[in-house]
Formats: sequence, C-alpha cells, structure tokens
Amino acid sequence: MKLHELKSLLRAHPAAEPRFTLPSGEQIPAHFHITEVGHVTKKFVDCGGTFRTSETCVLQTYVADDFEHRLAAGRFADILDLGQPILPGDDLEVEVEWDCCVISQYPIASAQSSGDRLEFQLGDKHTDCLAKEKCGCGPEAEASAEPACCR
Repeated sequence: MKLHELKSLLRAHPAAEPRFTLPSGEQIPAHFHITEVGHVTKKFVDCGGTFRTSETCVLQTYVADDFEHRLAAGRFADILDLGQPILPGDDLEVEVEWDCCVISQYPIASAQSSGDRLEFQLGDKHTDCLAKEKCGCGPEAEASAEPACCR
C-alpha cells in the first residue's frame, strides 16, 4: 500500500480503530502505538552487478503496558503528517515494523473498513535473486545445479 492510499483511508474514517493482522493470523495488540515514521533508502548491488535502490516508509509499532490506549485513524494520519519533512513524497510503499522476539517489517497487503475498525492485512517479505538470468538460477536452470552466484 502506498502512503497516499493509507493517509486517504485513515482520513476517510477518522474515528475508526486501526488493527494490524500479521501474515500468521495473529494481530498486533489493539493498544499499539506508532512510535516512528521513517524513510528508509536501501542502495545495493545485486549478484549480477546491477546497482539498485529501494525506498519505503516504515512505521514502527510499539506495545506498552497502557492496555486502554487506542489509536484513532485520524490521530494516526496526523502522526503520518509529522513525517512529511523527511519523506520524499506520498508514493512510497508502507511497511509496518513489529517486534515480537525479533524486529520484522511487513508490507501492508490490503485494507478494509469494517464497522468501527480499519483492518490492515500485513504481507510477507521474502528474499529473491534479482539477477536470475545472469547467475543461472532462473526457471531454465537445472534444480540440482548450484547457481553461478554461489560458486
């Protein structure tokens, strides 16, 4: 989900309670806080020698002992607005950072309004080879062959 889509949804339902569901089906507890709005730029070279850049807006969630805390969608949108000085625009993909034994980041896969809630389904992230043709691990490579990038 793009940042502008998230802001639009939050502003359209300012009194709604946002809820995040992890890919496992577990939910981030309802009393979460958004403690950071970040702009993350990753510059890297893939194993085929191509230089790449990826950028995301990362929202850090935090759960404290204030069990009655509930973040309304309107306030959530206001917190996102605080990030405007560091965000290069609203076209960034949004990821939610959650700490449940290790810090993990999940892209927002989908969202829907459900009564007094905004339900956000978080997706998985996986590693991938971005140069399959160059390193020999594309669909045409034999399954038993070791990819060239690993030799």
